[in-house]
Amino acid sequence: MMHRRELLSGLAAAGLLAATGARADERPRVAITIDDFRFEDGPLISGDTRHHGILDALYFERIKAAGFVTGKHVGSAEARAHLESWAGSGHFVANHTFSHAYYGGAEPGDLGADIDRAADLIADLPTWRPWFRFPYLAEGRTAESRDLMRAVLDSRRLMNGHVTIDASDWYVNQRLLARLEKEPNADVMPYGAYLVRHLLDRAAFYDGLARAVLGRSPAHTLLIHHNLTTALFLPMVLKAFRDSGWVLIDADEAFADPVFASRPDVAPCSHSLIHQLAKADGRFGDRLRYPGEDGPYEAPAMDALGL
Repeated sequence: MMHRRELLSGLAAAGLLAATGARADERPRVAITIDDFRFEDGPLISGDTRHHGILDALYFERIKAAGFVTGKHVGSAEARAHLESWAGSGHFVANHTFSHAYYGGAEPGDLGADIDRAADLIADLPTWRPWFRFPYLAEGRTAESRDLMRAVLDSRRLMNGHVTIDASDWYVNQRLLARLEKEPNADVMPYGAYLVRHLLDRAAFYDGLARAVLGRSPAHTLLIHHNLTTALFLPMVLKAFRDSGWVLIDADEAFADPVFASRPDVAPCSHSLIHQLAKADGRFGDRLRYPGEDGPYEAPAMDALGL
């Protein structure tokens, strides 16, 4: 009998090829990027176990991920030790500001100071890279504020560490935490199955959109978070991507793709880089939604499944 996960992976692979028109020899590539490192204890597992569970999953697949670190969560000696273990395993460390403020508002604040404060905590790590990711993927409400934000990065010789495959793993995690608060012994595996299905669906969407906009499949960066669902289900996620025809690559290989030098002329400027490029192109409005990803898109399906 086919295992449920194998069935989901097979269906996703067929859907990916159909959606993108890709030939079997045009396998899409994806790197793992993880935002918002946090190390406090939580339901089911400790912060230490969560972190090492993520490291173990990446080690098993022999890939090097990028960690976009929010400074306010990593000021303790314990957090520093975890970041050193991350870097010591060969994974990359990059900047996600100190405060995780929203820079897409009417008064975005001092991005440069926020970047510099985080850099003081991470720039000495051996695998630090000059990559920066905007909190909430928001880099300016207007063209003027967007260009000011980009100038801040240029002055620090930082590259925008764009996401190409956006998703709502944070929302699945939020729903799981709420369930565990009410039912500490609840079965967590249905949340893993949903997460796998969701991430494969969004990956197929953004790869199909990229092929339409760019005429090719770029090296992708998948956004997930340093949370419980990643710790529990990253092995399932990575296996599902491989089984669905994706090639898992290191983050530095992904960010070497020339697509990451793109500066789409859009305002407000936010969302996945692929979403931005499609919006700037002007031909793909019927494929785009605003926001690109959010919890309310997933709520009806999760409600129907009792998750």
